Amino acid sequence: MTSPQTVICMRWGTRYGADYVNRLYRMVRRNTERPLRFVCFTDDATGYEEGIEAMPLPPIDLPERVRWYPWRKIALWQDPLADITGDVLFFDIDLVITGSIDAFFDYSPEKTFIVAENWTQPGSGIGNTSCYRFRVGAHSYLYDNLMADPAAKVDEHRISQVYISREIREMDFWPSEWCQSFKHSLMPKWPMNHFLTPKLPPQTRVVAFTGKPDPDEARDGRWPAPWYKKIYKAVRPTPWIGEHWG
Repeated sequence: MTSPQTVICMRWGTRYGADYVNRLYRMVRRNTERPLRFVCFTDDATGYEEGIEAMPLPPIDLPERVRWYPWRKIALWQDPLADITGDVLFFDIDLVITGSIDAFFDYSPEKTFIVAENWTQPGSGIGNTSCYRFRVGAHSYLYDNLMADPAAKVDEHRISQVYISREIREMDFWPSEWCQSFKHSLMPKWPMNHFLTPKLPPQTRVVAFTGKPDPDEARDGRWPAPWYKKIYKAVRPTPWIGEHWG
């Protein structure tokens, strides 16, 4: 029997409800032809669909100012990580899957960390941790080194994905066409964003929604922003989001 591919995510706080995890789970299921294990590390295990394994957030001791920010995702690098082993695919819960995820498991199987290149820092060697594959336990020093002096590491790197990118011993990037940023890759530049609908390139597998707008807002053509920023923070209704999201 073929071992299942493991996909994990994290959810804490109140910004995103359980429905975001449920949508991610359904997107993952639709876009794989293989056995699947889907795990959500969370502080609230209620409201999840059958097939989602809800597990407690892995322990991590962070300075209060970043305790509930993406730095918490560094907890996934500890060893052991619950009962999870091998190569694991991580997705943020606010992204949209638009193509098969199986290629993420097949690509460069010898690599222990593959990540999307950060769209706002091309050529800088910085990964965007909305979508990455890692081998559990292969880089546990990332967690250990952070726990040795959390405040100093946070001060030195400021952003958790910069910390990972600068201190990990092995890193590779996905093919650039696989992972797109809705805001930085697909949105028409101002002023054309007022008139043109963002297009979905055919080879795209994952669309990340960093900051605002969220997927439902972009789908409906809404970008929450103060009135004085509306001149450039605008998005046309984008139907393909609704076709894939959920």
